[in-house]
Amino acid sequence: MTIIIPVFNEIDNLERISTTFNKYFSKSKTKSKLLFIDDGSTDNSFAKIIDLCAKNSNYEYIKFEKNCGLSTAIKAGIDHCKTELIGYIDADLQTSPFDFDLLLEPIDHYDAVIGFRGKRKDTLNKRIQSTIANSIRRGLINDGIIDTGCPLKVIHTDIAKKIPFFNGMHRFIPALIQLQGGKIKQIEVQHFERIAGKSKFNIFNRSIKPLQDAFAYRWMRNRYINYTIEQTNINT
Repeated sequence: MTIIIPVFNEIDNLERISTTFNKYFSKSKTKSKLLFIDDGSTDNSFAKIIDLCAKNSNYEYIKFEKNCGLSTAIKAGIDHCKTELIGYIDADLQTSPFDFDLLLEPIDHYDAVIGFRGKRKDTLNKRIQSTIANSIRRGLINDGIIDTGCPLKVIHTDIAKKIPFFNGMHRFIPALIQLQGGKIKQIEVQHFERIAGKSKFNIFNRSIKPLQDAFAYRWMRNRYINYTIEQTNINT
């Protein structure tokens, strides 16, 4: 499994990421590696990523020349993944890599297994923003997803590579998989307070942008091309 970690100015979290994942890799039954996506960091994040990758053969990186946003970072990770499974987690480690093993257990029977944060450890303001965003999304697209903002996900790579991408896509990964007829399982995962670095989200990109993107998804869903071939004489 390739685990994608988008990074934008997370210098204070990178050493902790390395320590935590080294412990996870030593205990997990699934052989995995990390793929850092440096999204145009302006602190010393990329220098630290270089240092970590030099010390660990399970670490790889991609560096953008400028900040492109979370959806683009995830897309780049998917585009360059060569393993059968893709994992995704945020660099703030408010979710635990050890919970990947919970998601991996049923993955053979689903196209994606995603986490939901049953006991949020965010600030009240952040929880309110997230609740509003999730309510807007569910009301507009009715995807049945409890917590689309939870970063902990495992997806079959061939399915992930078929996801139609647009800016803001990261909020709709499960819905975009469902659009292809994919099966999703949701599992409760742990959630922790952010102990280093700063959140990149605010009322605009938690509420207003999700509203705009939900309408974009509805437009795409209504026009999405999906078909099943009944017969063909084309040689394969």
